Amino acid sequence: MTQPPNAVMLFAAGFGTRMGTLTLNRPKPLIEVAGRPLIDHALDLVDALGPVRKVANLHYLPDQLEAHLAPKGVLVSHEQPDILDTGGGLRAALPLLGSDSVFTLNSDAIWSGLNPLTMLRAVWNPDLMDALLMCIPTAQAIGHAGAGDFTADETGRITRGPGLIYGGAQIMKTEGLVEIPDKVFSLNLLWDRMQKKDRLFALTYPGRWCDVGHPEGIALAEGLLADV
Repeated sequence: MTQPPNAVMLFAAGFGTRMGTLTLNRPKPLIEVAGRPLIDHALDLVDALGPVRKVANLHYLPDQLEAHLAPKGVLVSHEQPDILDTGGGLRAALPLLGSDSVFTLNSDAIWSGLNPLTMLRAVWNPDLMDALLMCIPTAQAIGHAGAGDFTADETGRITRGPGLIYGGAQIMKTEGLVEIPDKVFSLNLLWDRMQKKDRLFALTYPGRWCDVGHPEGIALAEGLLADV
């Protein structure tokens, strides 16, 4: 039996510009939802996996985040002087992650329902997949007005198109990162390469999800957590 990934990359380096004044003096992952920092909600999902290596990338106001994460056993990958985007950030953190396949998790979303990480782990098949993304049907995405990022076929393979929103949780192989020459790049570039090989898959989330990307999202997320 193939071993599942034993490392998680938490994306926490962004500026949180859409949060306005809320991120003038603190990084977005420390904004509170229902009395707890956003990143602690994410860590609850990670800790349910059992013992795994936890790494977060830091750039904006990193000292605050590092002080918060150190007691929680989270290693940090500092991105200086430039922020590296998701792809560049993941590649820079590989020495700390120490794994050829990893979970990645955005630190600015709230999930209501089953743990997306344990769901991904149960379905992950590296013989068939280079990445398995947790995606949300548009009707289950709270406060999200877009048409979606991906369209899935009956096998779970995905292509660009409407219908499913990427929720910010996935398992992916990291070997393709070394083939990209850019220093700063998005994981979208790697996904597109995987899709051309028919090795990009999605799992559809059965619960609800809220992206806390703007101040109004805080109240929406708190309402989601309260409605259980």
